Amino acid sequence: MRRILLVDDEINVLNALVRAMRQHLEIEDLHIETFTDPFDALTRCAECTFDLVISDFRMPQMTGVEFLHAIKEVAPDTVRMILSASTEFETVTSAINDAQVFRFIPKPWQVGDLRENIRLALEYRDSLRKEHQLADRQRVQEGTLSKEELALRRMEEEEPGLLKVKWGPNGEIIM
Repeated sequence: MRRILLVDDEINVLNALVRAMRQHLEIEDLHIETFTDPFDALTRCAECTFDLVISDFRMPQMTGVEFLHAIKEVAPDTVRMILSASTEFETVTSAINDAQVFRFIPKPWQVGDLRENIRLALEYRDSLRKEHQLADRQRVQEGTLSKEELALRRMEEEEPGLLKVKWGPNGEIIM
C-alpha cells in the first residue's frame, strides 16, 4: 500500500489534488490522507508511516518549510514535496535546503508534471527502503540486530502503526 499525506489550509486545493491523484496515478492500493492543519498532520505522521508528504508553502499556522522540517525529524525516510504559488528563488532554495524537499511543485500544477514527480518520489522512497533492508541484513549477519527485531521492523513497515500501543493512565490498552 502507498500512503500519501497532503497538507494545505485550502480544502479546495486538497480536493483537487486528491481528484488528480485518483484519476491519473496508476497505483492500485493508494491511501491518501488530507489535513488543513499542519499540527494535526504532524500528529498523524507520528502515528503511522507515509511514503510521501506534499505540503503547501503558505499556511497560517506554520510555513510549509517549517512543517516539512518537522516531518523530517519525525519520519526522516518520508519523501517531502512542497506546493507553492511563489516562484521566488529564495523560497525554493530555503525549502529544498532546510527541509530537504525532494521536489518543488508550482501552483497551479500540471497534472502530467504532478504525476511524474509523485512517481519519482515513490521510486526514491523504494530505493531508501531497499537500502535500509540491505543495511538491516548486514546488521543481522554482524549480530548487531536480531532476527526478531528485523521481523518487527518489517511488520511495522508493511502495516504502519501495527506495533504502536497506546496505554491509558491505568495501564489499559487504548484502541
